[in-house]
Amino acid sequence: MSKVVFITGASSGIGRAIGELLHQKGMVVYGTSRNPSKITDSPFPLLPLDVNDPQTITEAVAWVLAEKGRIDVLVNNAGVGITGPIEETPDAEINKAFDTNFYGPIRVIKAVMPAMRKAGHGRIINITSIAGYMGLPYRGIYSASKAALGIVTETLRMEAREFGISFTTVAPGDFATNIAAGRYHAPLKEDSAYYNNYKVSLDLMNEHVDAGEDPAAMANFVHRLIQKKKVKVHYRVGAPLQRLSIVLKRLLPDTWYESMLRKHYKL
Repeated sequence: MSKVVFITGASSGIGRAIGELLHQKGMVVYGTSRNPSKITDSPFPLLPLDVNDPQTITEAVAWVLAEKGRIDVLVNNAGVGITGPIEETPDAEINKAFDTNFYGPIRVIKAVMPAMRKAGHGRIINITSIAGYMGLPYRGIYSASKAALGIVTETLRMEAREFGISFTTVAPGDFATNIAAGRYHAPLKEDSAYYNNYKVSLDLMNEHVDAGEDPAAMANFVHRLIQKKKVKVHYRVGAPLQRLSIVLKRLLPDTWYESMLRKHYKL
């Protein structure tokens, strides 16, 4: 029986790449988008859903359950980027980032878990970020929101284990997507005390995304995870140096690691 897969944020980038591959592999894929009417070339159905709007979550999940009777896999992919000096980042934008990257996935998890629990099985894959393993300069809020989702996933694994529901995270590094265009940037002000360092860091971030990996690599990885009988707590997908950075953080003294990051970001 083909698995029924529900993917948030599936209109572009990593989410779309995952949906397209799973669709090609014969799975029943339902993606979501805040504005699905604007997407006319999706090979799988796109349902209206905003992770910040509980009503749209309830309606989208109910629609899939009415159509197929179950959701076997949830891929929590919807997210937003945010950059800027924390001192100059508006509270409203900080709250918005956490609402989308942290509270949003939890809302979707709560919506699908009752059906998975009733079925006695399910797999939930939370897309986090390699940035969530470290406090990156001028990306601290993004890093924190993804780190929080990773920690909650560890908790959910233990709480849901008895129901046959497995949780895991996949942390991508830099991939060639449109996240840079859609992220919130705290304004780059010439009279700011952070102007020079923020400008250099912002340029580096954009370069890394532009030169990032093909989202197909994430799609292939998620496809393999769905087929596994058991999954580990966390996975990382990205360039070797980005994955190595996580290992180094565990091995190096904190101040050495901080010095390495400052050098990388030319601070």
